[in-house]
Amino acid sequence: MSLISVKNLYKEYGDNVVLEKLNLEIKEGEFCTLVGPSGCGKSTFLKMLLGQETPTRGTFLFEGKPFPKEPSVERGIVFQRYSVFSHLNVLENVMLGIELEKSRFFGKLFGAKRKEAKKIAMDMLESVGLENSAYKFPSELSGGMQQRLSIAQSLVKKPKLLLLDEPFGALDPGISADMHTLIQELWKKNNLTLVMVTHDLHEGFHLGTRLLVFDKIRHDPHAPDRFGATITYDIPISDTSETTLNKIDKSIKKREKNDN
Repeated sequence: MSLISVKNLYKEYGDNVVLEKLNLEIKEGEFCTLVGPSGCGKSTFLKMLLGQETPTRGTFLFEGKPFPKEPSVERGIVFQRYSVFSHLNVLENVMLGIELEKSRFFGKLFGAKRKEAKKIAMDMLESVGLENSAYKFPSELSGGMQQRLSIAQSLVKKPKLLLLDEPFGALDPGISADMHTLIQELWKKNNLTLVMVTHDLHEGFHLGTRLLVFDKIRHDPHAPDRFGATITYDIPISDTSETTLNKIDKSIKKREKNDN
């Protein structure tokens, strides 16, 4: 059974059609990268997977059931801008997710339960290479280290689906390369299903197992919001040649040039 099932899905805001006739099946363990021109609905679709947005119509299932309408522990997310709490140290940032889940009234654990949460958080920090920075505050970390912390925050609750919203777009190329290696290691180690939005076609090509290209196939110059985007390419990375990649790249750049 597919982890995610999407059939004939539409997302509209009044007369503005963002997504139309979207059909997609994502199996457990896949690493899907979403690319396409700016404003083609990639981030909107990611928000729908998280539970921040709901479809206007169509079938939208998670493990064969209607998608939860609010964010839940089954789905984690890492944004481009680091979603960390500046007043908490690194260890406390990671422990917070465990404490809020297990002590919803107080948001704090005590005694043996706190000791257990601390061990889980430290193990997670070790897996992302931050064990030596556990008692530092986010302001003392580099951009790459803060993104590692964001990943640890998301993974400590053991989600089935990890969503990545341009997570490496603000990092230097060298740091991005290290993060690419890390995210692939964590994906395999934790048996995750990953969906990542990126503006970098080559990043999407080299990281994932499946490349999904979002774009509009219908256009009305007099009513630019009349038609929405859909998936124009759905290609296993192993079957994607450089020729196909260049064709997609040219298509994306042409669309963005026309939109500007």
